[in-house]
Amino acid sequence: MKQFQKTSELQSYLKSSGKSIGFVPTMGALHEGHLALIEASRSACDLTVCSIFVNPTQFNDPTDFDKYPVTLEADLEKLQEAGCDVVFYPSVSEMYPNGTADLKSYDLGFLETILEGKYRPGHFQGVCVVVDLLLQAVQPTKLYMGEKDYQQIAVVQKMLELTNSSVELVRCPTVRSAEGLALSSRNARLSEEQKVQALAIYKGFNLPSESAFKQSLLDNGFESIDYVACVDPQTLQEKPYGEKPCLILVAAFIGGVRLIDNKTLS
Repeated sequence: MKQFQKTSELQSYLKSSGKSIGFVPTMGALHEGHLALIEASRSACDLTVCSIFVNPTQFNDPTDFDKYPVTLEADLEKLQEAGCDVVFYPSVSEMYPNGTADLKSYDLGFLETILEGKYRPGHFQGVCVVVDLLLQAVQPTKLYMGEKDYQQIAVVQKMLELTNSSVELVRCPTVRSAEGLALSSRNARLSEEQKVQALAIYKGFNLPSESAFKQSLLDNGFESIDYVACVDPQTLQEKPYGEKPCLILVAAFIGGVRLIDNKTLS
């Protein structure tokens, strides 16, 4: 597995390969969900590239950025075992040589005003900036992202259209524990008891109303809830709760950790 920290060195290597490239962008603290993306890429592309970069511009809460788990050595071992071909783990100064002020902005429309966009202002601009920069560095054929971050996929698809990118965005199913908890790097900050309590999210998708879902979360130890929403899976426009087909999305805090998840009901 080749490892690079400099964009110029990464590009020199990839350009000489002449092969189709699958790309998996991550912020590290890798789990089986990330490795499923690696496997999907390996099955369709000649080369698989994974980036590890905790991007400061997508954290609207500086303390959340400071607490984000960094496990580079373990991540590299997992990628090696998973058969990843190339890993790119740049520094902040490598990604943002001119600093993080006055960055490019993207016209994301209403996607930036609802759900994650509403509760994390500026988050999706940061996502677009870093994914755009990473795509310029890697120049992949296909980009692999997990559906746990459903709205993020819609935002990145919009960014690809805005930049006239030819990269194909491949959506991969959410990977869950045997009990149903969506795998997330943030789960590492939960106690074992909180992980059990957090299963209330997965169980809540079967409840008949938004209010019942929220009450179940609060009854199971969640401190606060940003949203439980029902939207059209294609447009993300709000629709009557439970009217199928629909997508139920949730964001809530337990143990001070913000968890998100979603499920399509058809």
